[in-house]
Amino acid sequence: MAGKELDGFHFEQMHGKDRVRVARVWRARDGRHFMVEWNVSISLFSDCIAAYVRDDNSDIVATDTMKNTVYAKAKECTEQLSVEDFAILLAKHFTSFYSQVSGAIVKIVEKPWERVYIDGQPHEHGFKLGSEKHTVEVFVKKSGAVKLVSGIEELSVLKTTKSGFEGFIRDKYTALPETRERILATEVTASWRFPDISAVQLKMPNLHFLPVNISSKDNPAIVKFNDDVFLPTDDPHGSIQASLSHFWSRM
Repeated sequence: MAGKELDGFHFEQMHGKDRVRVARVWRARDGRHFMVEWNVSISLFSDCIAAYVRDDNSDIVATDTMKNTVYAKAKECTEQLSVEDFAILLAKHFTSFYSQVSGAIVKIVEKPWERVYIDGQPHEHGFKLGSEKHTVEVFVKKSGAVKLVSGIEELSVLKTTKSGFEGFIRDKYTALPETRERILATEVTASWRFPDISAVQLKMPNLHFLPVNISSKDNPAIVKFNDDVFLPTDDPHGSIQASLSHFWSRM
């Protein structure tokens, strides 16, 4: 966002409200309920230099007002909508309702509530907590331009065989043995930028499962590893990241 000139310095500021938790339930005419739980963070870019240099808060949108706006807008959404649509709705409200706000960033993490099935049938109003979370970040400018990134986080996946790690660089600091058989596990964080999926980013840290071998002076094989007993650990862990985008897209 463009800043302001202040005594020869470039001044830019934003302020907002984090961790605003809201749940919304919609009740269909057929008796089914639909619900979401969102954790909302808001950041506003605004022209409020006076608050910093003249103790004048007349251009400041109070963060408590931002919090209340989340609940008010959730109430106004009488029809079920996606987390992306709600994020855009919020950001557009702040940039259009307040003349001094030049841009708004809204980030939302959706808790993975899933409908419960009983005897193979979906329950009308019963839910259970799932695994991966749905994430959204939207940036809306005063002009109406929108940048939207969606994603998932905390998606844990694992395979128990047919994974190995070998052929890597070995030097005087290397102690890790090569292996052709191990557990492979990771926690996926992925994001993609619209429109038409212009970019994808992946973060996949290792979740290690170390072989367990236990011996003593009197018993050399208390536990002898045979691809069966492991010690789960993620501290420390390897970190793998990758991104793929069109030439005209920037992550």
